[in-house]
Amino acid sequence: MEEVIYDLIIIGGGPIGMACGIEAQRKGLNYIIIEKGALVNSLFNYPLYMTFFSTAERLEIGGVPFSCIAPKPGRQEALEYYRNIQRHFNLNINLFEKVDRVDKSNGVFSLKTTKADYTSKNVVIATGFYDIPMYMEVPGENLPHVRHYYKEAHEYAFRKVVVVGANNSSVDAALECYRKGADVTMVIRKGEINDRVKYWVKPDVENRIAEGSIKAHFYSEIIEINEKEVIINSPDGEILVEADFVLALTGYRPDLEFLKAAGVEISEGINRTPNYNPETMETNVKGLYLAGVVCGGLETHKWFIENSRVHARMIVGDILSK
Repeated sequence: MEEVIYDLIIIGGGPIGMACGIEAQRKGLNYIIIEKGALVNSLFNYPLYMTFFSTAERLEIGGVPFSCIAPKPGRQEALEYYRNIQRHFNLNINLFEKVDRVDKSNGVFSLKTTKADYTSKNVVIATGFYDIPMYMEVPGENLPHVRHYYKEAHEYAFRKVVVVGANNSSVDAALECYRKGADVTMVIRKGEINDRVKYWVKPDVENRIAEGSIKAHFYSEIIEINEKEVIINSPDGEILVEADFVLALTGYRPDLEFLKAAGVEISEGINRTPNYNPETMETNVKGLYLAGVVCGGLETHKWFIENSRVHARMIVGDILSK
């Protein structure tokens, strides 16, 4: 059987990977999308009742309208929309197939996955950032009652829950758990709730903290976790807080090791930014492109669906220009 050499292989079947596939399909390129999990896997793993910061039209891809009754769509509406995108375009996508390695030799890329080997002239990495937590690296972080992902509040009802962080995921979890009857304590490294928290949620959590419904330790961090409590380094010294569960929602990061193994240069600064041309999205490896959140390195707040949808057209346009 003759080996297929694709014009483009897209690693990642999230909204931006799908947008790249749509653009490649429209321009007649022989492409395939390879996704390690379900369609839009990161969105699938979001909290069940998460509401997007963006309005529906900012999440649209392929020119297909995203209809939503509420002012902001939630996880369920987004999953429905992107499933409909797949039905509409019938993208060439392999799900539940993980790309283990990308190599380049003699101007052609070789990809090895958990199921097969592939060859392509060009590659787009659109793998997002949600798969690797930003660990606190403290004793006890690997205990079973410590979670780095949050799905819904029911499990934590009527329990003592410590939530680490002051970003959107932490605030959403703290409020939902509190409203389901949990005794919630937040541990926050800075002196306030993050300014990037959704504007309609930030006053809510600040008011709950002010009235004492949710306890909060500012300018504080966990230094140890044991089976019954956490030890917090605070402005008042070390304090002990009982904890049946610890939600360490301290953020997530791209798989920078995967990028480096593919030959992408990564800056040594605090942001660990990949090397790419912002006009074409091509990395220092010719023919290897980045799209979406992965472009920001550890600055995971820099890119969203709404401002990185354009990457698809930029990348395919550059490929065709060559």
